[in-house]
Amino acid sequence: MAPAQEQFSDHSDPASRKDGAESKPTPPGFRSAVEGLRSARLRPELEIEATRPPQRLAPHAYALEAVVVDGEEDLADGRLVLLHDPAGHDAWQGTFRLVTLVRAELEPEMAADPLLPEVCWSWLTGALEARGLTYGSAGGTVTRAGSHYFGELGSRRPATQIEIRASWTPGDGPGGVPDTAGHLTAWGDLLCQIAGLPPSGPADATVVTLPQRRGPQAS
Repeated sequence: MAPAQEQFSDHSDPASRKDGAESKPTPPGFRSAVEGLRSARLRPELEIEATRPPQRLAPHAYALEAVVVDGEEDLADGRLVLLHDPAGHDAWQGTFRLVTLVRAELEPEMAADPLLPEVCWSWLTGALEARGLTYGSAGGTVTRAGSHYFGELGSRRPATQIEIRASWTPGDGPGGVPDTAGHLTAWGDLLCQIAGLPPSGPADATVVTLPQRRGPQAS
């Protein structure tokens, strides 16, 4: 994993506060969870870096962006956000939450599969379970969108993009801190799978994979 600067969002930035109240210190558990993210060992096809996290989803947040690269092509990209509320959150059923957006462009013949949304969702849950990770309250959407080009763009082939938006509560580890390195590694597996890359380890015959494809075309 490439070195990334810490970008904590704990509402400590004075410019983001309007009430002038003193900011709360970053909890040690959240710092440990972020360090877990930074220690993860990911596939070489993944280029990853820290990015500005959302400000209002939780008292503390940390965000990463990643791209699956093959040569000069970007095959898939995504964003993973770690949220933390020390007081707990009823909807999360825990104090930590992981939120993701993953997307990739598909070849038209692959995008026509009516079971594609179900398969893509199974990739997320399967990636977590393959790493032996515990999680709860998982939910999300799988969206398939097609584009046809006209006029000056008429020479482009029709394109279909698949997008997974999901969130889940990672199971507690020692000291109540989840195994964020494991969850990030599983998320990387998902990104590579939706990009059409072969598995890095022995293939599981029960997992459906897509053939490798071209990356999103620049507009």
